Amino acid sequence: MTVKKLMESDLFETVNIGDASETITQPFCCDLLSIAMGKAPKGCAWVTVMGNMNTLAVASLTEAACVILAEGVLLDEQGVKKAKEQGISVLKTALPIYQAARMVETWLEQNEASL
Repeated sequence: MTVKKLMESDLFETVNIGDASETITQPFCCDLLSIAMGKAPKGCAWVTVMGNMNTLAVASLTEAACVILAEGVLLDEQGVKKAKEQGISVLKTALPIYQAARMVETWLEQNEASL
């Protein structure tokens, strides 16, 4: 399933539409950028509370399909500008990290079953 389809599901609010054709492989939860840099799988929907420029850099480096900011975290104007420049899809939710990741996982399972 693609980032575009996740955005259309209305599970999360869209902050920035990047390359919405990216395929989401799985959710990934991590708030330590050094760990995410080495362990975030390509194509993941990265759920985090780290809403800053460094998060966008790591998302780009690891080829995450999108970033989902949890717990009501916001990306500042500079971050939104950088996400647009680099084509990174960013979503947000007030949900805790685990619940947001479970929503992605459930959504992936339901949509794969319907194919």
